[in-house]
This record gives sequence, structure tokens and C-alpha cells, in this order.
Amino acid sequence: MSENDEMTGTDGMSGMSGANEASGPDATGVTGATGAAGVTGPTDVAGRAGAPGAGAGRGGTGGKTAVTPPTHAAPPARFSHGVRKGGILQVAGQVGFLPAAPGEPPAVAGPTLREQTRQTLANVEAVLTEAGATWDDVVMLRVYLTDVAHFAEMNEVYDAYLADVAVPPARTTVYVGLPQGLLVEIDALAVLD
Repeated sequence: MSENDEMTGTDGMSGMSGANEASGPDATGVTGATGAAGVTGPTDVAGRAGAPGAGAGRGGTGGKTAVTPPTHAAPPARFSHGVRKGGILQVAGQVGFLPAAPGEPPAVAGPTLREQTRQTLANVEAVLTEAGATWDDVVMLRVYLTDVAHFAEMNEVYDAYLADVAVPPARTTVYVGLPQGLLVEIDALAVLD
């Protein structure tokens, strides 16, 4: 089943799918308010400044801000690519989408697990960077694979990508179904000082 004999589901739809900038119009054409380092707030995930339900309580953020790298398009549903509250950063599941040209559909980095794993890790890193975090701040990763046979190859790419991280994050790997053509998804939890 998994490293922890755990089974879970995932939406598999986060990741780079466009070139919208955090302060520019989103898929609805609405411009959001942008703070430092591309962290938006108070906005909802559609970029509407001060929109009701944008955070904790009615109409407030409760100190919670959405994080959207400039290379990421608006998600396909009501969620954020990353959310920071205080020193906690949760990165939504990222997949191997390349940055797409505006108005173009998302493109997968390639058909192989190696290509998709590298791009997926780069997409996680983009959210970390946008929030002012690094891989050294990541305390937990969850890797979602579509095939048990991909475990060793994913580990090879993962180990190489994170070779310079002094203390690697804790990690769980589970096997799931993802949308057609996607082989891997990764989410992360970071704690910033």
C-alpha cells in the first residue's frame, strides 16, 4: 500500500497551469491585492479583495494569506496553491504542469515519471519561494503516486533534487488515482521562523 500502509485520495489538479501573476487578473479577470513576496490577502482564491469567506470568520482572513507564484494560474476549484498563517505554510498538492501560455490549457512536463517528478518538485519549490520559505523549512511532504512500480524511480529523482537539504523532511507516500496523464502529486508543510 504505502510507506505507512495508508490510503488517501487527492484532487490532483494543483500545479503550474498558467502564467497569471499574483497581482494580475485571475481566470475570472479579477485583480487581487498583493502583499510582499506574492502573498495575497485579504482575498479569496479568485482574487477578490476582502471577499466574504476569504479567511477565518466572516469577511476576515484571520491572518491567513493565499500564496500564488506568478507562474501558477488560478486553481480549477476553490482552493489556494499555498496558504500561510503565521509561521505555517501549507503547499497544496502540486503536479507536473509546465507554465502554460495565457489562455492555453495546462501541459504536463512529459510522459515519464522522471520528468513529472522534477517538475512537480519545482512547482512545490515555487510556492515555497513565493512565501519566503526554502526546502530547509519543510517538515513534511506527502507524495502521491499512481503506480507502486514508480516508487524506486521517484525516490531517485527526489533524493537528487533534495540532496542539498541538511535535514530532509518527513515523508509519506501513498498510491492514488490522478487525472489522466498525471503520475505524481506532492504537497508540503513548512514551518518558517
